[in-house]
Amino acid sequence: MAEKPKRLPPTMRIRNYFLTGLIICAPLAITAYLTWSFIMWVDGWVKPYVPRVYNPDTYLPFSVPGFGLVAALIFITIVGFLTANIIGRTLIDVGESLLDRMPIVRSIYKGLKQIFQTVLAEQSNSFKQAGLIEYPRTGLWSIVFLATDTKGEIGHRLEERGEDTVSVFLPTTPNPTSGYLLFVERKDVIILDMTVEEAAKMIISAGLVAPDYQPKLKALAEAHRKDEPRPAA
Repeated sequence: MAEKPKRLPPTMRIRNYFLTGLIICAPLAITAYLTWSFIMWVDGWVKPYVPRVYNPDTYLPFSVPGFGLVAALIFITIVGFLTANIIGRTLIDVGESLLDRMPIVRSIYKGLKQIFQTVLAEQSNSFKQAGLIEYPRTGLWSIVFLATDTKGEIGHRLEERGEDTVSVFLPTTPNPTSGYLLFVERKDVIILDMTVEEAAKMIISAGLVAPDYQPKLKALAEAHRKDEPRPAA
């Protein structure tokens, strides 16, 4: 006869229930807290600049959370709309020319602008793929996020050496926002099917949370797409 599994003592079961509940509740509570803190932080910055006529707090006996965030989003969208035409572009150019005359401010502005353009540009492939490289030595593998082809002087110098390199970001565990910028030969990077978000979860959990992967089903799906008849021109 099969041996019956031993029942855990009540204290052990309560401990397991508590840990399971903590795993469920802690991320929800932290996410809610950070979201609420961000909303209140933006409200504290934006609401003082909103005219009282348009501020709902003027007419209500309570404060409306998130109004400052909505106002900021609308303002940013309007600025983007105005920048798209000739007059707005001219005003932006005049403002940037004034900033170029300020030594310290000029460096800060150009650096921040380049970062935002790289991260937010629609044509950029920044951090769209996850990959594997051998790091910190041969035989040890690390997850990286592919940024872009190596550009600028570094890209030119490496091309002179006959190397086709890509810029990758090597995140650290458990904080994927810190890490190292590496320039790796394209052939040394193994592209993964998992998304950047799935790779980030794996890094944060130190490998405890790994996305499901079924290569046979994926291969069948790709073969099916190839076999599908193409519409006549």
